[in-house]
Amino acid sequence: MSRQQRRLSSMPDKDVVEGKLKQAEGKAQDALGDVTGNTDDDLAGKAKQVEGKVQEGVGRVKDAVRDDLNRDRV
Repeated sequence: MSRQQRRLSSMPDKDVVEGKLKQAEGKAQDALGDVTGNTDDDLAGKAKQVEGKVQEGVGRVKDAVRDDLNRDRV
C-alpha cells in the first residue's frame, strides 16, 4: 500500500464527519426546543439527529468498502 493510500484510508469519509455535525446541531436544536417549549424545534432537532446518524452510517459503509478495496490491492 502506498503512502497516499494509507493516508486516505485513515481519513474518515466526509459523510461520517458531516453526519456527526448534523447530530450535534440536532441535539442543540432539540435542547432549545425543550427549553423554550417549542415543539417544532424539538421535533426538527430530533429529525436532524436521525438524519445525521443515517449519513454517518453511510459514510462508515463507504469507509469499509474503501478499506476492503485497498486491502485487496496489496
